[in-house]
Parts: sequence; structure tokens; C-alpha cells
Amino acid sequence: MSEQLKYDRRRFLSTAAITLAAGPLIMISSPAEAQSATENVTAHKISDSFDDLKQIDAGVLNVSYAEAGSANSTVVILLHGWPYDIHSFAEVTPLLVAQGYRVIVPYLRGHGTTRFLEAGTFRNGQQAAVARDIIDFMDALQIDKAILGGFDWGARTACIIAALWPERCKAMVAVNGYLINNLERNKLPLSPKAEWGWWYQYYFATERGRTGYEANRNDFAKLIWKNVSPKWDFSDAVFLRTAAAFNNPDYISIVIHNYRWRLSLAEGDPQYDNIEKLLAQGPVISVPIVTLDGDADGVAPATDGTAYASKFSGKRIHRIIRGAGHNLPQEAPQAFAEAIIEADKLSR
Repeated sequence: MSEQLKYDRRRFLSTAAITLAAGPLIMISSPAEAQSATENVTAHKISDSFDDLKQIDAGVLNVSYAEAGSANSTVVILLHGWPYDIHSFAEVTPLLVAQGYRVIVPYLRGHGTTRFLEAGTFRNGQQAAVARDIIDFMDALQIDKAILGGFDWGARTACIIAALWPERCKAMVAVNGYLINNLERNKLPLSPKAEWGWWYQYYFATERGRTGYEANRNDFAKLIWKNVSPKWDFSDAVFLRTAAAFNNPDYISIVIHNYRWRLSLAEGDPQYDNIEKLLAQGPVISVPIVTLDGDADGVAPATDGTAYASKFSGKRIHRIIRGAGHNLPQEAPQAFAEAIIEADKLSR
């Protein structure tokens, strides 16, 4: 790493510590009370926080992950969504490290340099498999309990772990709230406007869609970014940094299976049947949680959180982040970091 980059990182960490110490947390319970938790959610410099990745065998995977902070600190595991990667948390991570946390950000299966250990393993993207990966990952790192935070696939994974393995989750932050999939409910039609927002799921249901996605994965991802985060003014450099994660040899198979499985067009792996049966019951989450919505989310419109409030029996705070879209941690890193800290406080 160059001396200039080292200087930039030290300056960023120092600024982050001052900002979080001085800035009040804004609790938001309804769209009418929406406030800006950060002055600018549209442009952030490229952080070099994830230059040095680690690898560890965990379950069926060799997981690639970034880690920062003291080994003796409270662990925060941050989980990315699709079509994104660990860099959704590149600016969140130093903010949390400056507050004394140990932050770990793994590439999910099929992303980045995470690889399957065996060539014959089913390239399965169903929700139970991804959640089991993170439990195995925690076991491999000998982490008994962590604060979990995520969005999209990552929020769903955090919800599943909190619901089925609450002893492993100290607290959590979930963008868009309760995201556990129910296959029977997924068969029910939505309003035309809502269905239009999920157009890519139907595209992926066809072989034309799979072929088109494989041939145009970067253009596809950039289109999704623009549609679901219309106020996010990301640069080509920011996009390409993440797009490198899509070159994983299993990326297309994992993504296509995930969305086909959700529509009951692809079978899951029988080894996860018991987990899926529990998830189909809509288990209630008892761990403390902060739920977040971005009011510029192009695929999951912000709500006051009451629709899924019954799914959380523990302490909960709901906030709406003005100007943020679907990739909320990267668009509003300070707001997301503050939510992690607040969730931690709720657990005490």
C-alpha cells in the first residue's frame, strides 16, 4: 500500500471517529418523520479497506473475507446482497472499527474469491444454504455470537440466523425488515407495479435469461443499481471494483438458482429441507433489531415497518433514511454504522 493511501486511510478513520462521536442518532418510525442521517448519500471516495483478504475453509466453502479491528472486540458480521459485494461495507467498516468493533465481511457463495471445496457440490442459492454458510463461517472462526447486519440477500440471511440460531446473534440490522422467503406465499400474484419491480426474476426463469445474464452480467448489474438506487451517483470506478466479484465461476449458477428456487422453478437441496420447513412457518425473531428503509429504494418502497412488526418480539427501532436506495450501507454508510451501534445498545 502506498504512503499516500495509508495517510488517506488514517485521515478517514480519524474523521469517522469524530463524526460518530458527535452526531446524534435519529430514530424514525414513519415516513412522515423521515430525516437525513447523513449529509450526503450519493458519493463516497473509494476506500482501500479491503486490500488484504483472508480465506478460511467453512462447511462446503473456502470463504474469502475482509476483517478489521481488534480480535478481542465485539464482532460485527456484515452481509452483502445482489448484485453487490463486500464493498457495500467499505465505508461502514472503518466507521465501526473507530468505535471499537471487530468487523468481518465475507463474500457470499458464488461471489468474489469464495469457492466451493468440492467440484461436485450442488451450486445452490436457496436461502437456507446461504444462512448455513454463515453459521459454518462463524464456527470456523470460533465466533460464538456476533452482531449481524445486511441488506437484500444479506438481510435475509441475518433474519434466518436470528430466527433459527438466536444464540449466535447478539443483535442485528436489516434493511427492508423481515425478508425470510415463504415459497407458498411467493406463488401469490402482486400488484402490476410490484411485479414490474421484480422483472429480472422472471427473466432468470428462462434459459434466454440465464444466457443473457452470463453474457451481460456487468451491464445487467449496472442497470439494477441505477433502477433500485436512482439517487446514488456512483462512479465507474466504484462499480468496477464490485463487478470484479461477478467473475466467480459459480456466480451465474448461484444467482439463477436463487431466483428460480424462490419461484418454485428449481428444487432445493434435501439437506436443507428441515431448515426450510421451519422458515416456512414464518418464525418470530426475538433478538434486538434496527430495521432500515431507504426512501429512494426503487424495488422495496419505504414503509413505517408496521406490516412486519409482529415478526419481531424483542426490542426494535425502525428508521427511514432519506435519499438512500436499495444498497443502503454503501449509499448511507454513517446511517448504517449508527444502526449497528444502536442495535448493540438495545442488546445490553
